[in-house]
Amino acid sequence: MSDSDPTDDTDPVVTESDLDWNEYDHGERAFRRKQLGAAAGGEELGTSLYELDPGKRTWPRHYHAGNEEAVYVLGGELTLWLGSDDSESGETEHVLEPGDYVALPSGPDHAHEVEARGETTARFLVVSTMNEPDMSVLVERDAAMLFAGGAPGNYHDRFISKTVDLDAEVDYWDE
Repeated sequence: MSDSDPTDDTDPVVTESDLDWNEYDHGERAFRRKQLGAAAGGEELGTSLYELDPGKRTWPRHYHAGNEEAVYVLGGELTLWLGSDDSESGETEHVLEPGDYVALPSGPDHAHEVEARGETTARFLVVSTMNEPDMSVLVERDAAMLFAGGAPGNYHDRFISKTVDLDAEVDYWDE
């Protein structure tokens, strides 16, 4: 292993147990997350560890216009809803178990949402490219989250972070 850059104080090796959980609770959407990639100084690839209790979900069903994601299951079971009524392939449901990996390229065919199933807490990794600006389409709400200045998961550097109705439109040339 080579020496780290003396101008960078981020250690590229992190131990998951040394990191605190970020907890999110929005009713049925309640989960814990540790941003491993950010803690290790990742710039173009993000990785988060999630814990999801049985019957709970993470983010609303969405897809990205500018980022690819992937899910790797470490423990427990997940239900994955993939696609949407508006996508070419329609929506499909998959049961994910430890060792399962799912690639989620950008676009509506890869809209996704997960829920923990069974009686044990699910643990899984979500990996993402960290491109910004990006747009995340919330398919069940006909809305989009627009963000710039901070890649997915980097909320504090954003100078644009808006969720808007997809039907909202203004004429480009109106003043």
